[in-house]
Amino acid sequence: MELEQLKPEQLERASNMLKAIAHPMRMAILSYLEDGRRLTVTEIYEKLKIEQSTTSHHLGIMKDKGVLSSQREGKNTYYFLRHEQLSNIVECISKCTC
Repeated sequence: MELEQLKPEQLERASNMLKAIAHPMRMAILSYLEDGRRLTVTEIYEKLKIEQSTTSHHLGIMKDKGVLSSQREGKNTYYFLRHEQLSNIVECISKCTC
């Protein structure tokens, strides 16, 4: 699908998703969730070496904007990419910044 074929509401959603991703910590979170990986808040904040509350804040923003989904399993909530193609954005940016 070409960009000009997208409806205004689709462009708005895409723009909101890109805004949600446009933060260094959120991009790092996306990179940890590539290849279908699913992680808990605890696993993510330990990898990022930041506070749990900060991690939850970033996850909430990305979930609200349709970047991430979550699934509760017992005591844990696992986060994962809602659309696996979003990992292409991280790959593209890493190539463009070299």
